[in-house]
Amino acid sequence: MKKFVNYLKESFVELTKKTTWPTWEKLQSSALLVMVTTVLLAALLWVIDFAFQHLMTAIYSL
Repeated sequence: MKKFVNYLKESFVELTKKTTWPTWEKLQSSALLVMVTTVLLAALLWVIDFAFQHLMTAIYSL
């Protein structure tokens, strides 16, 4: 149990004293980048899925 308490204390010190947290502006710009990238990748996958669907429909209708 002593090791666990020591681990919690050291974790708290590391999170409060040694970790550098991003600024609010940096956090917002990173979140925006992630959202835009996610939407673009989703759109790209939709286009690929749409193309394969029509390709397979054309092949199976022969």
